[in-house]
Amino acid sequence: MKLALQSRDFPVWQGVVSLEPADDWIKPWRIPYQSQNLFHPQLCIRAAMPAGVRITFRSDTSYIEGQIEPQSEENQIDLYCDKAFIASVSLKKQNRFLFTNLPSGEKLIELWLPQKGEFRLKVLEMSDDASLEPIKDSRPRWITYGSSITQCSAAESPSQTWPAIVARQSELNLTCLGFGGQCHLDPIIAQVIRDLPADFISICAGINIYGAASLGARSFRQAIIGTVQTIREQHVDIPIVLISPIYSPSREKTKNAVGFTLEEMRLEVAAAVEDLKAYGDRQAHYVNGLQIFGADLVEMLPDQLHPNAEGYKALGQNFIQQIANKFFVK
Repeated sequence: MKLALQSRDFPVWQGVVSLEPADDWIKPWRIPYQSQNLFHPQLCIRAAMPAGVRITFRSDTSYIEGQIEPQSEENQIDLYCDKAFIASVSLKKQNRFLFTNLPSGEKLIELWLPQKGEFRLKVLEMSDDASLEPIKDSRPRWITYGSSITQCSAAESPSQTWPAIVARQSELNLTCLGFGGQCHLDPIIAQVIRDLPADFISICAGINIYGAASLGARSFRQAIIGTVQTIREQHVDIPIVLISPIYSPSREKTKNAVGFTLEEMRLEVAAAVEDLKAYGDRQAHYVNGLQIFGADLVEMLPDQLHPNAEGYKALGQNFIQQIANKFFVK
């Protein structure tokens, strides 16, 4: 049985913002692709990478095969059945993927798409007589916005990024807005978050802004406040957690082109949350990034900026303890 996915008639996509249909493929986006000209071109490149996106449904199929546009870089697709990991398949230089010998009987099927590189799906094929049922995901909806440290290109596989780890263990319906190099508190991203359904939101901003010197002391705190205020237009009273940058030894005390250090940026994020609370926002919360990835984990920071695969797993567990269990999980 072949399932054509060139439309959203069958609701199997999760973690997407929009779907771009073509004659023979469909591509998931993490921004509204129709208005991509309004976004920075580099952000569009990252937003076309389906970090955190899943194809999810119930079926008793014994195999799943997908036809895709050939992949040029090393990435994977992961399969879970009834929340249990089944396998990870490499997509490099492939125009198809195949999972066989699936557990018998009807099961919840989740395909975690690559967190890097574009993904164009042509056809999804299953057993000829297989059942097929969409699911209604009733888990709380969580949006997380951040940089490459949230996109997690160096993670072991798509389901081993730290947002994926948190979502699975804490039973959250994830939308990952991690954009490598492109977390600059753009007003249009605040509007995207505002317009998405959400029960919880986390934002980790600072490291891209430090690296590009895109905001200075005059504007960084105000950009955080403006982002939250825009989101509050639709999400009036849900937890929004503002996380300052994680540890980066070479940047802690070194001033960037506009005179910021990471230590100073953490103070600004904390001050922004205090300003929001003073204005009456009881659901704005601050978490120091060092609590989720501090100097004790420096051996998992090979380039002094990005965690390695094991580092992302550690970050995920710390996020669960320091943030999800405190603010999200009821």
